[in-house]
Order: sequence, then C-alpha cells, then structure tokens
Amino acid sequence: MTILSNPAVAALSAIFVWWFSTGIILYIVGLGRWTFRWSALAACTLFAASLWGLAGSSADPSIAGAYLAFMWAIALWGALEIGFLLGLLTGPRSEPCPGGCSGWRRVAYAVQAILYHELALVVAGAAVVAVTWDGANQIGVWTLAVLWAMRLSAKLNLFLGVPILNDQFLPSHLQYLTSFFTRGRLNFLFPVVITGSTIITAALVTRALASDASAFDAVGFTLLATLMALAVVEHWFMVLPLPVELLWSWGMRSRMGSQIPDASRRIEQVPLHQNPQTGSRLTARQHLEDRIRQALFDRNNRAEVTQVRREPHRAPAANWRGR
Repeated sequence: MTILSNPAVAALSAIFVWWFSTGIILYIVGLGRWTFRWSALAACTLFAASLWGLAGSSADPSIAGAYLAFMWAIALWGALEIGFLLGLLTGPRSEPCPGGCSGWRRVAYAVQAILYHELALVVAGAAVVAVTWDGANQIGVWTLAVLWAMRLSAKLNLFLGVPILNDQFLPSHLQYLTSFFTRGRLNFLFPVVITGSTIITAALVTRALASDASAFDAVGFTLLATLMALAVVEHWFMVLPLPVELLWSWGMRSRMGSQIPDASRRIEQVPLHQNPQTGSRLTARQHLEDRIRQALFDRNNRAEVTQVRREPHRAPAANWRGR
C-alpha cells in the first residue's frame, strides 16, 4: 500500500489543489490589463493540454491515473475560469441590470450576462466526454460534473438571494455582475442544494471506504467526495459571516488599486436618483462624476483668479504711450 492510496492523503491533496488553484486564478486575473492577452493565451494552452491529459489518463485505471485525471480536470476548469474572470467568456450583455427590473426580464438579462460562459462549459464538457469515451478511468469526467453542477447552483443562489455575496472576489471589470446578485434571506433552493449535496458526499465517502473498493476506486471516490464537500462549504460561505478572503489573501495581492473597485461597488449600489431638469434617471456614479468635474472646474477658476490678483496692475499700452 503506497502513501498515495491512503484516503487521507487523497483528501488532503484535493483540498490543497482546490485552495492553491483558486489562489492562482485570483492572482492572474488581478494583474494589470496589459497581461490579459498573455493570460488568455496561457489559458487556451492550458485548456488544450488538459484535454490531452484527460484523454491519456482515461485509459489508466490506477492510483496515479485517478490523481492525474482529477488534476487535469481541475486545470481545464481553471482555464475556463480564467477566461470568464478576464471578461472573455461572459456574455453579450456587459452592463448592470436596470433599476427596478424584475421577473423574467431580470432572468433574461442575467442569462445574457453569462451566456458565453455557460456555452463554453457545455462545449468543454462535451469535448471531455468525447476524448474519454469508453475509458476505464472516468474520474476526470465526474470531477467536471461536480464542478459544473455546484457552480450552477452557486450562480442560482446568488441570483435568488443569499445573506452574503462575497463579491470581493470579482475583478473590477466584472463588478456589473453584482447587480444581478440579491442580498437577502435564504432562498428556497439553498436548503435543497445543501441537503442533496450532503447526501451525495456521504454516498461518495461510503463508496470510497467500502470493503470491496479497489485502490483506484478508494482514491478516485475520495477525491470526488472531498471536492463535493468543499463545494458544500463554499455554499455555506454565502450564509455564515466568515472572513473568507483570508484564505486567498495571497492571491488577491496582485490587484492594483483595490480600494477603487470597492468604492465603485458601493457607489453602484446606491439607489437611482431623478434629475429635476430633464426627468432622466441618473445613477449615483454619474452624480459623483458630475461633482468631480464641477470641482475641477471650480478649482481651475480659482487658480486663474488668484493668478490675476497676484500680477501687478499695468496701465494699458495706449495710455502709457500717450504720457
């Protein structure tokens, strides 16, 4: 029995991969915009390499094959996440949800905001199934299935309403997505997801620890059970007031001027105001921009007046010549 076949080692490995890959993604997308082109190129390369790795590992039903399939699936998912957080795989709508929008209209706007990402996940899932078809090792496929299902659940819960949004992890250029989030009481879907996910986690643990489980099954199902449990914990982050950002503070250090996105987010959440002259609805951001422009204009005027006062008074040229 090797150390890699130990279920505790498999669980700790899954936790480390989850934590470290999340931090790396946050670090990459927090860099300046001048790096986005190179980050996108690296993500495309990683996606292609992950497909190749999943295709190869699917034919290896060994302990090492289970680890490789799991890690290649996480890498492929990370490539898609980088594309989304860079703003390349979002949707045709890149504007906040209009004020007062509700019902199916709000649903339609929300779908437009993330449509490309959802389609990319479907295409990537189909590609993974295609390259691993009939493979003896399906850990990679099931890993992606867990990630996709729990991510979809997180999006739905944020849309329907949860007490804590944790929107500080979104980069500044995607802050408009927070307008589709709802901060409030727990929605009806949350307890259903938590209950179902916990039952699935318990079933995976039972399968991994079964007496007739092979070494490959024990490791593979432990990896899946740990990932499912981590997804459940991430859902609880939307309810419990915990300093979640401390887990990835090292990954957030790449963000330049982090106070600016925070201020922008607070401004955008201020209710809309009515312009008494035109009757048009102005956001708090527009009011702030107008105030800044007015302040700069007033400062320039004061500087010109001060400069004129400091200059000595001179008689007009015509009067001077006439003396």
